[in-house]
Amino acid sequence: MSLIRYSILVLGITAATFAAAWGVALRRADVATRWAAAFGAALAVANTLTAHALVLWSSRRSTNVFLGAVLGGMVGRMALMLAAVVAAVLWLDLPKVPVAVSLLSYFVFFLAMELTILHRRTSGNPHGTTEARP
Repeated sequence: MSLIRYSILVLGITAATFAAAWGVALRRADVATRWAAAFGAALAVANTLTAHALVLWSSRRSTNVFLGAVLGGMVGRMALMLAAVVAAVLWLDLPKVPVAVSLLSYFVFFLAMELTILHRRTSGNPHGTTEARP
């Protein structure tokens, strides 16, 4: 899946689920909680788009480069996400729980999505379908 298609999919999912969260709980929340939830969602989106870009960039390179980009990218992305959460809580004074809940909810969902897409890419089935091969 191209980065543009993946980005559209991720942004569509985020917009739809954030709208649902707004209807269920966020519309009654205070402004700081809304910003915290949006910050967590945006951080998870940036993380998953970066991960997908690294996989696409490294997929046509050697196995060592691929693993270095994926694993090294994971460490780097985790460090940047930790720094962003600390900054959000300490400097932007966003509430901790909404940031954490939003970030982790989206992170887990997008991680499952990334792994599914990566599995389909590497399974030898170029179209990602589940049809039996002859």
